[in-house]
Amino acid sequence: VFGTMFLNTLTPKFYVALTGTSSLISGLILIFEWWYFRKYGTSFIEQVSVSHLRPLLGGVDNSSPTNSNSSNGDADSNRQSVSECKVWRNPLNLFRGAEYNRYTWVTGREPLTYYDMNLSAQDHQTFFTCDSDHLRPADAIMQKAWRERNPQARISAAHESLELEELHGCVCATASILLAEEEATTIVEAEKLFKQALKTGEGCYRRSQQLQHHGAQYEAQHRRDTNVLVYIKRRLAMCSRKLGRTREAVKMLRDLMKEFPLLSMFNIHENLLESLLELQNYADVQAVLAKYDDISLPKSATICYTAALLKARAVSDKFSPEAASRRGLSTAEMNAVEAIHRAVEFNPHVPKYLLEMKSLILPPEHILKRGDSEAIAYAFFHLQHWKRVEGALNLLHCTWEGTFRMIPYPLEKGHLFYPYPICTETADRELLPMFHEVSVYPKKELPFFILFTAGLCSFTAMLALLTHQFPELMGVFAKAFLSTLFAPLNFIMEKVESILPSSLWHQLTRI
Repeated sequence: VFGTMFLNTLTPKFYVALTGTSSLISGLILIFEWWYFRKYGTSFIEQVSVSHLRPLLGGVDNSSPTNSNSSNGDADSNRQSVSECKVWRNPLNLFRGAEYNRYTWVTGREPLTYYDMNLSAQDHQTFFTCDSDHLRPADAIMQKAWRERNPQARISAAHESLELEELHGCVCATASILLAEEEATTIVEAEKLFKQALKTGEGCYRRSQQLQHHGAQYEAQHRRDTNVLVYIKRRLAMCSRKLGRTREAVKMLRDLMKEFPLLSMFNIHENLLESLLELQNYADVQAVLAKYDDISLPKSATICYTAALLKARAVSDKFSPEAASRRGLSTAEMNAVEAIHRAVEFNPHVPKYLLEMKSLILPPEHILKRGDSEAIAYAFFHLQHWKRVEGALNLLHCTWEGTFRMIPYPLEKGHLFYPYPICTETADRELLPMFHEVSVYPKKELPFFILFTAGLCSFTAMLALLTHQFPELMGVFAKAFLSTLFAPLNFIMEKVESILPSSLWHQLTRI
């Protein structure tokens, strides 16, 4: 038979060359696939098949409108990444002198990175200075103080500014702010300095309010004085919260939000939510959420996870995974699970901190929304609130990982939010200290074609090695394998030969 004749002519060298060449080609494909996956997060073969072959075969992309928004070309995705990777001021950031520095004294570790502190310096210059500061000696000194890198130089400049106030009757509230933040070693001392700053700040605010329409210079001064007053009142409320006067803190925060309703970019409602949760005033928490968990407003871990906590609270005390698997989820339980999935999709790093599967560190002064830095900042203040609700952490533990069944490729497609931006890991690494292992979004598993080509390369390389070492034995195996492979073809040829006349078959074989 033709097949048998062909197999008998093959030598072991042919098998070595065949398997070696196959191994080399599959290895090159593997290297290219791996490089492409590392660079673009997807398999090249898979992408080509989806982009070019599926339309030819009549396939349709069933991605939802939400998902299609995120794939409108490279320009759109780049804009989305940049906007999503914007760094925000942490609404509950700690006090440098009374908290961050104390940590350094005890552990010898620096809890803040230079990048984070540099962002704070930029914030201070934006909010606490204006172009007309050089006209007033005390403000001119503070304008330089906020630019100083050395903490001691900043503190010395603040003291110098205060001395000028006493000698010449200059008015400058920001000197007391700097000392409260960086020199005070306890919250009590910081509160005392902030109260001193409040008196000065209110006077400055009233004066600039009367002059704000007299020109651009006065408007800038009024804007600065407004920022200073809001900052002082917020930090005083945070001092009250830290000193156990939570009801007083809630009142101060509510009054501040009523007095300056347009300053929502400061996220004062996040301070209010945390204080209300401490009081276990869940009805008021829900009222605040109803206002700020709006489709038109930006989300945060505090918003999403607080909403999930309230939904979980309604069912968590009686929740049992075994019972739920038997009878199915009730409507209230389904709502709670959906709220948890929504929160986890927004920021998937939070559950490991809440479930104490990963160690917490002091939160940074700036956070990246949907990043590890935001997860740390949220869990640092809210872990106690989850622990206080009976069964809430158990419900979270049982359900949070189910989020990734809905969004198996979270870097490419989202469900309720945009896909996770790729730049977050780099930004979090800059914000968080080196001793902390940065948590990253669950990566997509290795594509099938990388695993397939890796297996093929390994298998053919092993065959080449075995054939080179044991040519006779592998030749027998190869002939047996190929004869089995050709057996159906031989069977068909025999049938055709038996059916067709011998003369016609002879002519066909000659052709």
